[in-house]
Amino acid sequence: MATRMNPKWNGQFSCFDLVAKSTQRPRTIVRVGDLEIGAADFVVMAGPCAVESELQLMQTAEAVASAGARVLRGGAYKPRSSPYAFQGLGVDGLKLLRKARECTGLAIVTEVMSEEDVDLIAEYADIMQVGTRSMENYALLEALGGCGRPVLLKRGMTATLEEFLRSAQVIAAAGNSQIILCERGIRTFETATRNTLDIAAVPVLNAVSHLPVIVDPSHAAGVRSLVPVLSRAAAVVGADGLLVEVHPSPEQALSDGNQSLNFREFRSMMSDLQPYLELQRASHQRSRQLLVVGGAD
Repeated sequence: MATRMNPKWNGQFSCFDLVAKSTQRPRTIVRVGDLEIGAADFVVMAGPCAVESELQLMQTAEAVASAGARVLRGGAYKPRSSPYAFQGLGVDGLKLLRKARECTGLAIVTEVMSEEDVDLIAEYADIMQVGTRSMENYALLEALGGCGRPVLLKRGMTATLEEFLRSAQVIAAAGNSQIILCERGIRTFETATRNTLDIAAVPVLNAVSHLPVIVDPSHAAGVRSLVPVLSRAAAVVGADGLLVEVHPSPEQALSDGNQSLNFREFRSMMSDLQPYLELQRASHQRSRQLLVVGGAD
């Protein structure tokens, strides 16, 4: 989906030269095996907030793969606001994620919290996730520059888009240009939802940056019933994919059960997305045709 560059944005974002869109670098496609993020396909990443057990993870991996997801998400290390909340299984969780990949063919995205853990997690993960609380952990961002894996960078809950791209620039400057931006909602005065999805961030980022942009509707909403409609909105405004929380029994989840879809709800969401993805593909086709005509002039 094409969005015109606002003159103000050029001065605001062009200083981040490694991640800013330019005529020389209009678009980056992040490749994970045979998967291309930022190309024609709308890539859905789905799975539990936290890896809890082998049964839970394997059931979820099989369910999301059969519904059309291409990447399995799951936290082995879970940074929680409360010290009493489940903190994850650590290395055992990473081993379970690797087993799920071997059984289903899904790529793996999992969070890395510290620069000290980068090498370890890179042995297991296909995509390294930087959580919202770590967006300005510059030691971690610099370490990810040499990890040899794509990085999924989540927007900080109080970060402006300028600050968001600044963090992406740090990763790129450290040597890693394979970055996926993730809009996951920001903290506002509204309390009806966990966060406020900044849906305008998607077309703005598409206009000013060459990096792929995905949306995390689960953390944006914090409410299960809102996840499908926010997912449709993400497709309509030109996101390259989604990061969705799915659990066999959300009511029994050790973390983020209120915003997790069960298997039936996820299948229904994926089915309902199809007409919106058709609109997105048609929009991309029109944009490409306009570029061809413009180039011919």
